[in-house]
Amino acid sequence: MKKYFGGVFIAFLFGFTANAQGLLNKSETVFTHQDSLRGSITKERVWWDLKYYHLDVKVNPNDKTISGSNTVRYTVLTENNKMQIDLQEPMQISKVTQNGKELKFERDGNAFFIQLAEKQKIGETKEIIISFGGKPKEAIKPPWDGGITWKKDKNGKDFIASSCQGLGASVWWPNKDHMYDEVENMLISVNVPGDLTDVSNGRLQSVKKEKDGTKTFNWYVANPINNYGVNINIGDYVNFSEKYKGEKGDLDCNYYVLRDNLAVAKEQFKDAPRMLKAFENWFGPYPFYEDSYKLIEAPYLGMEHQSSVTYGNGFKNGYLGRDLSGTGWGLKFDFIIIHESGHEWFANNITYKDIADMWIHESFTSYSESLFVEYYYGKDAGAEYVIGCRQGIKNDKPIIGNYDVNNEGSGDMYPKGANMLHMMRQIINDDAKWKSILRGLNSTFYHQTVTSKQIEDYINTQSGINFNRVFAQYLTTTQIPVFEYIFKNGALGYHWTNCVAKFDMPVKVTLNGQEIWLKPTTEWKSEKTNSDERKVEVDKNFYVTSSNIVE
Repeated sequence: MKKYFGGVFIAFLFGFTANAQGLLNKSETVFTHQDSLRGSITKERVWWDLKYYHLDVKVNPNDKTISGSNTVRYTVLTENNKMQIDLQEPMQISKVTQNGKELKFERDGNAFFIQLAEKQKIGETKEIIISFGGKPKEAIKPPWDGGITWKKDKNGKDFIASSCQGLGASVWWPNKDHMYDEVENMLISVNVPGDLTDVSNGRLQSVKKEKDGTKTFNWYVANPINNYGVNINIGDYVNFSEKYKGEKGDLDCNYYVLRDNLAVAKEQFKDAPRMLKAFENWFGPYPFYEDSYKLIEAPYLGMEHQSSVTYGNGFKNGYLGRDLSGTGWGLKFDFIIIHESGHEWFANNITYKDIADMWIHESFTSYSESLFVEYYYGKDAGAEYVIGCRQGIKNDKPIIGNYDVNNEGSGDMYPKGANMLHMMRQIINDDAKWKSILRGLNSTFYHQTVTSKQIEDYINTQSGINFNRVFAQYLTTTQIPVFEYIFKNGALGYHWTNCVAKFDMPVKVTLNGQEIWLKPTTEWKSEKTNSDERKVEVDKNFYVTSSNIVE
């Protein structure tokens, strides 16, 4: 019995059934009460909408302490009188006031619950002032195991920086430490020893010389910013700058490096305008013209802090001089400049609501490396690069983590996620449409926090293709689909196995020397062959494996 559909028929004559696995690979991690307080939108968070911060801090390198205050402005959404503010041990909140009146608060681990004395009326905008201080966690292996890095440059000057994605901005300053609610704008005031410079986010408004010989640097951020994107970078910096003529006009680009590295930086940082040209082409205008673009030398590898991207790649091409793709293309650019700046679009412009969806940041930005290569060296080069990066895939756990507990998924979100997007581009098979999707994501979700579902639905709608099973396969399982096939009775039989239920990803193959598209599912299908040859090769742009069932 045969059922014909679009020239391809379901051939029951093969007598095989699909081995489809539809179960989500569950994490066995045990989560705690503190994980829930950190990672969920608690009732003490949901009732107020964050509007403005004035973070005013003194950084003391001698005893590695940070102290100061944070003014929090918010709008009341629903009536409540208890507010959650986060600050991690061993940092301490010493006082909280509203309209000059001191408020009571209690601590539950890394969360502080503040009892508000005034009635919180819906629609009102109010402020609290939080005084705090302490010796924040030192970064062990920044930026992955973050905190504050306290180092000295080779001239013996202090060289200090923050890095805290995942760990949370509350490791060094008190805030509403959940990604769903970004502050709309903020002032960052950083007091440092008089022989040092602080570089933070946004634009420098003023530098004030204090009576004690210190200096206070005031930086204003005009755009919404995620908490982990707020940073301090303190050192014996020198500055050089240029204007990039971009899609929205002149973009101020400022570069800060240690004094002895000025000459080498002026050469290496030429990759910054190259990056802007490529990424504005693919993703649309740089999202923070009002706040400028800055690239800042840091005492660790680097991080995507909004409008103040940090850099520690040793002024070398590649990733600390290595090509992660093994193709040679990765040595054509400085990995940290390209990757971390790519996050200005995917992480800082479009931001995950929950870190479980961190693939939105890392998969698109890892894929941006390939697009950078393609822009300057051609489409084949870009494809070779992203395919080469598969050597870094571990398939250890799902890319999407557990929700509401501040849990990120597998590091495969970088190379595997990039290859998933590369495959989708092949399936859409229309480069103009693909580019419009990438640019459309950045305009549709401009300065927004999003869920994985919103991104998935947008790609489905704009492409006209239902990629739901592809997303499920590559984001929620560790299985790599197997294109299983057999030659029998003058036909090629094929299906997907080692995959989620109803997996239906189209695939390009070369059948007996002829390139064709097939639409396998988990059920067997077949394609007539007009040749005695029996050779099938899956296109290398697809991250799948294949298996020939021999009679």
